[in-house]
Amino acid sequence: MVTSIDQLDLSKSYTYADYMTWQFDGMVELIQGKIFKRSPAPGKAHQEISSNIQGVIWNHLRKKKCKVFHAPFDVRLPSINKKEVDTVVQPDICVICDTSKLDDQGCNGAPDWIIEILSKGTAKKDLNEKFDLYQHAGVKEYWIVHPKDQTVLVYLLENGQYTLQQNRPYTNSDQIPSTIFTDLVLEMEEVFE
Repeated sequence: MVTSIDQLDLSKSYTYADYMTWQFDGMVELIQGKIFKRSPAPGKAHQEISSNIQGVIWNHLRKKKCKVFHAPFDVRLPSINKKEVDTVVQPDICVICDTSKLDDQGCNGAPDWIIEILSKGTAKKDLNEKFDLYQHAGVKEYWIVHPKDQTVLVYLLENGQYTLQQNRPYTNSDQIPSTIFTDLVLEMEEVFE
């Protein structure tokens, strides 16, 4: 039984089956079998932004089929050229419309929409590894929120590749439309309130 992350060889590859046996306090994510330690608990600004965004989305989806979830919530994504699940991530916010993907452990398959809120310890992973991972898995809409700059980048999946929704980040008093939910618009002032 693994009760400490120190018992794991971080140079090895692991699967979701391995992940489910670990019983230690530290949170980790698996990306293509590699362990990534989660940063300490997010700060106040991160949590306020997350709550603001999730609140608007939750209210919009109330009594609808699609569901919104926030971290910690396991999302298991398909492996590249492997039969076993070797990727488990915990996006800050995700929306799943195909409820057959939901089970007691979280989501098995790509959410329709993922929002990551950058922090000092996660920015590189969110902008690189997770960007590629979400694109490959088929996440239709990926938002990257920069708390320090108070900007949001919106990527849409088109022909298997992410494209930036507009030529610049959303800033100041912009309105951010969702592509998946054409009647949902987030106000930048609400996001960073």
